[in-house]
Amino acid sequence: MPTNPLPHPDLDPVAGAIARLLLWLIALGSFGIFGWRVGCIVAQLRRARPENRFDRWGERIFRVFRDVLLQRRIFNERAIGWPHFLIFWGFVLYATCFNWSLLRGLFPISFIPYPDDVPLIGLGLEIFGVVVLVALGIALARRLFFPPSRLHLSLDANLILALIGLLMVTAVLGSAFRIVARGGHADAWAPVGSLLAPLFSGLTPATAATGSKAMWWTHMLGVFFFLCYLPYSKHAHLIVSPFNVFFTNLRPAASLTMAGVPEEYSAGASSWQEFTWRQLMGGFACAECGRCDRSCPAQNSGYALSPQDIMHKIKVHFLDAAVDKKAGHSPPAGQIPDGEITLAGGQIQAKEVWACTTCMACMECCAVWNEQIPVIVQMRRHLVGQGAVDRGVQDVLDRMNRYGNSFGKSDRMRARWVQNAKLKIKDARKEPVDYVWFAGDYASFDPRCEEITVKTAKIFQQAGLDFGLLFEGERNSGNDIRRIGEEGLFEVLHDKNLQALAKVQWKNGARTIITTDPHTYNTLKNEYCWEDPVRVLHYTELLDQLMSQGRLPVSRRVDLRATYHDPCYLGRYNGVYDPPRRILQRLGITLVEMPRNRGHSYCCGAGGGRIWMEDTEKVKERPAESRIREAVSLPNVSTMIVACPKDIAMFRDAVKTTGQEDKLQIKDVADLVWEAIAAEELQSAMK
Repeated sequence: MPTNPLPHPDLDPVAGAIARLLLWLIALGSFGIFGWRVGCIVAQLRRARPENRFDRWGERIFRVFRDVLLQRRIFNERAIGWPHFLIFWGFVLYATCFNWSLLRGLFPISFIPYPDDVPLIGLGLEIFGVVVLVALGIALARRLFFPPSRLHLSLDANLILALIGLLMVTAVLGSAFRIVARGGHADAWAPVGSLLAPLFSGLTPATAATGSKAMWWTHMLGVFFFLCYLPYSKHAHLIVSPFNVFFTNLRPAASLTMAGVPEEYSAGASSWQEFTWRQLMGGFACAECGRCDRSCPAQNSGYALSPQDIMHKIKVHFLDAAVDKKAGHSPPAGQIPDGEITLAGGQIQAKEVWACTTCMACMECCAVWNEQIPVIVQMRRHLVGQGAVDRGVQDVLDRMNRYGNSFGKSDRMRARWVQNAKLKIKDARKEPVDYVWFAGDYASFDPRCEEITVKTAKIFQQAGLDFGLLFEGERNSGNDIRRIGEEGLFEVLHDKNLQALAKVQWKNGARTIITTDPHTYNTLKNEYCWEDPVRVLHYTELLDQLMSQGRLPVSRRVDLRATYHDPCYLGRYNGVYDPPRRILQRLGITLVEMPRNRGHSYCCGAGGGRIWMEDTEKVKERPAESRIREAVSLPNVSTMIVACPKDIAMFRDAVKTTGQEDKLQIKDVADLVWEAIAAEELQSAMK
């Protein structure tokens, strides 16, 4: 490509000097407005509660590469995945070339070309310009004619799309004008400009050169406007989201323990000063795309909760109370000024906070790695401190305080199922064992789960497993108590369980705890403070190992066409997807996956203490009922298999309320393993 005879912003020396001065003034003003706004926000974020997110830089940089540059999570929704990916990279390319072009315009260094005068870069700008325009068309059509639920159709978003379109159009038209100014000869390095140039063939070279300069200035002014407007709009996520991803939590996603956070953090939060800076940053990173709402079982059932609105309201509250009201003289972090409107129980209603099942579907699908659940739990802690809790939750908290379990049963009743089944199981506090089985409340006390618990014990015995129970020494693990927001009671349960486990007589150095309930599995594995290394296994992980070792030979195949439900706390929280499926495959079961499976599995509605809460709202359909209908819709599937005692309780009730008892059975993995490995006389003895 020949050098442009009339460079983009340059005119004669006098006019060029005036144009350059104007460019300097506009650039300084635009960057000044942008920097001032960003500086105000950052200054107030630093006044929030501290949190250490500056460790493991290598891993953080890798996440930015994977989730920002490669846009990994964007492809969870295929309809907009590629268009968004192309718009993003078009934005990156044009932002880079804008800065290059700006520097060339500000400084008269004639031997440095403008970016579109470099053949390869000019070609890339033209191709990307067209591709981005097509992607914008798809995005606009989706917004106007096929909008997904909970997508915010705001003027702000449409303005940004129009502005991006303007930048692309001015770039390709500028190329066309430059070709006409050079005589109108087609250029292989400017295919789009060459294609459009005949439209302006009637212009003189001088007029076309003026048109080229006009496109350059329109493009630059558009970017300057975008720069000033960006930190005031929802599209601030374009600059915040990379930092949001970089500062994501590198601890297990399941853990509510946070590094470098003061102890008073456990008292909860009702105003911006009581959240951490990273939690507040999430409001600015949110793209308001609605992905979290579309995956949220509470939102889909008709409850008040909207994870997207939670993050938006926190941002609005922070801007109103901290940034736009000049809170530079506000009290230190943790102190709320008199008269300030609070979040929990104020701008965010209590029913929104209590509707969450803590299933983590919102966090799993969020393309900018927002952490909605810790934010919601923080507000729950505040509500618990204020006594603003559901009556059913308060009853459970009272029972937990008195008995150490959610059923309000005596400690000595915890292992009554052992006596009822006439089993001989070691007391791990008195006899040496290789494994401790931490059964949990529902497996121990709920009549609907007792038979499954007995079968699980018999399976362990048939495999020759040397295991024991804590008997009356076991307490509720505290997973759901912590997610309700009762941090103090969680600490009590945590300490009592550790005291009981400290009495275990391990046969060897390998300390292994087996759990039945995924919620128990999660908190023992990720949130307990172990002095010595402890391995925690869900019973499906253990059964998978035993079967692979040949210790549980299958004596008969289970002729069954079934589907499997991934429990949230086993799957999304801890990534245990394959062991249950391998077990079912070995049993000969034909497994039909539900549309929402593995990381996209739909919650049963029990988590986060919801199993104990009363429904005070009229809802469309409870999450467990929606899941049952999903399973029933599968062709020739007669059984839904679960691996969680709470799922047994929720889904067996939902089968009845949906009237599907004659179409779908709910069975635990242990039911089917027992059926496949036990001799007929043993099965008869169970009946």
